[in-house]
Amino acid sequence: MGEKESFKTVFFRFYDRKIGDGTVTFSQIGIAKEEFTRLCMEPNFVPKQETVERLCTNMKLTEEEAKRLRAAAEAGRES
Repeated sequence: MGEKESFKTVFFRFYDRKIGDGTVTFSQIGIAKEEFTRLCMEPNFVPKQETVERLCTNMKLTEEEAKRLRAAAEAGRES
């Protein structure tokens, strides 16, 4: 299997789709602007677990999507 995707990559894949199809707006996803900026600018930034859980819920991720986002967050914290 190839290298694991970063939290940033996984997050933006879901975020772009959910924003694009109108499922959510930025103000609904539950991330502070400062954290979002860090996520955009810092390749290895991973928000706190509490924020990750809030993103999973507020972005209306499926169970599989939420599992992938949590796994990417955990892998990012370990590196």
